[in-house]
Order: sequence, then structure tokens, then C-alpha cells
Amino acid sequence: MPINYIYPDYEIIRNPDRCITCRVCERQCANQVHEYIADVDKLSCDDSKCVNCHRCVSLCPTRALKIKRSESTYKENSNWSVKTINELYRQAGSGGVLLSSMGNPENYPIYFDKILLNASQVTNPSIDPLREPMETKVFLGTKPKQIDRNENGSIINNLPPLLRLTMPVMFSAMSYGSISYNAHESLARAAAELGIMYNTGEGGLHEDFIKYGKNTIVQVASGRFGVNPEYLNSGAAIEIKMGQGAKPGIGGHLPGTKIVGDISRTRMIPEHSDAISPAPHHDIYSIEDLRQLVYSLKEATRYQKPVIVKIAAVHNISAIASGIARSGADIIAIDGYRGGTGAAPTRIRDNVGIPIELALASVDERLRQEGIRNNVSIIVGGSIRSSADIVRAIALGADCVYIGTAALLALGCHLCRSCHGGKCNWGIATQEANLVKRLNPEIGYKRLVNLMLAWRHEIKEMMGGMGINSIESLKGNRLMLRGVGLNEKELEILGIKHAGE
Repeated sequence: MPINYIYPDYEIIRNPDRCITCRVCERQCANQVHEYIADVDKLSCDDSKCVNCHRCVSLCPTRALKIKRSESTYKENSNWSVKTINELYRQAGSGGVLLSSMGNPENYPIYFDKILLNASQVTNPSIDPLREPMETKVFLGTKPKQIDRNENGSIINNLPPLLRLTMPVMFSAMSYGSISYNAHESLARAAAELGIMYNTGEGGLHEDFIKYGKNTIVQVASGRFGVNPEYLNSGAAIEIKMGQGAKPGIGGHLPGTKIVGDISRTRMIPEHSDAISPAPHHDIYSIEDLRQLVYSLKEATRYQKPVIVKIAAVHNISAIASGIARSGADIIAIDGYRGGTGAAPTRIRDNVGIPIELALASVDERLRQEGIRNNVSIIVGGSIRSSADIVRAIALGADCVYIGTAALLALGCHLCRSCHGGKCNWGIATQEANLVKRLNPEIGYKRLVNLMLAWRHEIKEMMGGMGINSIESLKGNRLMLRGVGLNEKELEILGIKHAGE
């Protein structure tokens, strides 16, 4: 037996005085951490299999379990961290690329946490959202440059196709296959009840969810999985995925072990074949090529659907966005480097891309300088964690935000970061029937609705405190923001003043 150089990350502590040997932990753990030993009528644990999902801790009826990080450590070394050493050992043992889930966890700056919101007092009085009108609706898409009227003075409706949302939030792209049927149903039902949108991701649209079409964004990725005229026409908008924040410049991959049954039919590929989306679209090598795809999709949908182009936040993002705004796209979606994903190469996830706050401010300013900001709406995603993050993002120039990880947390995700293993104990990132059923969509969608309603109320409260009564008045209003602990260059890129100015 080879030497295992890596000590388990977590240790399971079982209180023998509380444990009643009910074996709930054994039945609930998909990773087979707990094992019942009949000879001594006791439960034992294999700590090396624990991913700290907290399923056993949450369901233990006597609170006999807790999980703590291992106290075993290597000799102290500031250059060679425990994480670095363990990753090196894993690659030396396997010869493979390291995979990780759920976004960049490294200690890089979170600019949202260094931006404060301004408030009104006397000269510009605050607004009471409980008693005064407060508009949270947003319209995404190309806006006309002027209002046209007929000979009678009536306004001519010259609006192109727009997405109409009751609040500036949408559920971001998570494909069927990477997350479960029940997770998709929860997202779709919540979007329909709230009057917002959810995104299919690159895995196609399950036939059961076509009925939610007016609240659905269908995605076209380089692999073209599930893409056909019916699919394109079933949603309210089409998104071309060029990149995503967790893995800029890297394509998608769903292992063949997950391509079974409905997933195979939905993606229109054979069972057990790997679903690989290459990094580049092999028909797009210029803005002109992108324009051709944009108008091909518009033609296929009789110019009735706005087209979104999704890109990762990278260092030349403003120039890229400027080109996309001229390609005929109606909306640009920008995904920051903390964006979540079911599986990404660890080195890419933790080292490539830039913060969404800096990318957003840079893009909004560039498009305004070029006089084309109204040509496109901007959606941003990549670790939007609260209603305050949404308000900050809109004040920095976004029209709307995507949330992914926050939505999964509302469904019960515990951020154990083992999505790529397909053994999600909470029924979210898995296709195993006995695990999928752990997420009840009837409960899941209500939790999502509750979260969004709470956030909408908080958004109104914060806007009211600013003396602003509509999302449109907040958009790009950087006077409502102040920075703390930021240097001059950071403040310059964000386009905001320091606190106290």
C-alpha cells in the first residue's frame, strides 16, 4: 500500500455520551465517511473522506457530531503553505490537473467591502419606501437614442426586444447536468413567481421547463449542446457564452458518467460521452465573426429575442466590451474572478481574471466615453453576496446582476467545494437519484423567493436612504459611493471619491 502523504483536512468529533447509534449520519453521508461496527455497536469515521458538507452535523438528532479543521500541520513555512504542499502531493500521486469548485477562495481584495454607500439627510431628503413609490423594475436591452412621435403627437413604440424584470437580479447560468433536475426546477419556479429570469447554462433546456420560457435565458456555448430552433425560441433571451469568471479562457467539461438519461437527451449527445465545450468558439475569431453569430441567432428567432454575450472579467475587458457593443449584441454579461462553478482547474480559478468591481467600472466608463452606453445593458456576476453588493454594482454602472452561489446557498449548499465529485449531499450538484431527492423543489423555490423578496425590500430601503426612488436613477450614480482603504489608482478606476470627501 503506497504512503498517503496527506493528513485529512477535517476531523469528525463524536460525543459518545450523546450518540444514540441511530445511524442517521451513516445513511445521509454520500461520501461513506461513517460506518457502523456491529460487533461493538458503535459508529466509526474515516476522516479522509470528509468534505465538511455538514449534512451529518445538521441531521444528527442529538447534536453528537461536530467537524473541525485538522490540527495536524507541517513544519511552519511562510513560502510553502499547507495548501501548496498538499496540492503538490496530489499531483505527484495522480499526474492530473487539480480541479476545484465554487469560485476563487484566495485572500484577494473584495472591493465591495471597501465601498460605502452615501445617504441623504436634509438638503436632499431621504424617501420612505413604505409610504412613497419606489421603482425596482429594470429593462435590459438596447435603448433607443430618442423618442419618436407620429403626426398626432403620440409616442411611436420603436423599442427593440427587452427583458423586463421586477428587480435587478437574475439567476446565473448553471447547466442541467452540473446541477440537478430539482435544483433547476427550484430556480425556474422562483424566477417565474418573482418576475425575473434564470439561465439554462450550456446544457440545453429540459422539456419539462419549456413552460417557464418567458422567464428563461437559453445559453449557446462553443459545444452547442441542446441548441436547435425550438430551444432558441423557447426562451426570453439568448446568451452566447464566450467565457466565465471561474475559468477565463477555458472551456467546459461534464464527465461522461453524468451524461445519462434526460441529460443525454437534453444535451443531444450519446450517453456516457464527455460533454466538452472547447475554450474558443471555432467560428468566432473576431468581432465580425461574433456579429455574424449574433445576427444568425436573431434571424433564427425573428428578431424577437435580445442577445446577450457573456465574457469573463480580464485585463483588457473595456476594449472587449466596446467591440461587443458594436457587434449587435443587446446585453453584455461580465463574470468576475470570484464566480462559482461546478468544476474548474484550480490554477486557473485561483490565478486568472480580475475583480468584477474594477471590470464593471472600467467598462461602464469606456462605453460612456465612446457614446455607446445605451447600445447595451450590462449584467455583472461573480460573488454577489447581498443586497448591498447589488446596490454598489448598480451605482458602479450595472443594469442588473447575476447570482449563482448565493442562490445555491439559499437551496441549502454548504460550500463544501466538492461539486466536481458529483456526490452533493444536499441534492444540488449531483445526478444520483437518491441524492437528488434530498432537495425538495417545493421548499427550494420558496426559499429562493424569500431571499429575493428580502433583498428587494433592502434595496428599496438603501435607495430611500440615498433619496433615490428608482433603479434607473441609481445606475452609474457613483456620487452615492465612497471608498475606504483604497489607493488613488483603485479610486480612479472605480470612479469614486474616498470617504470624507
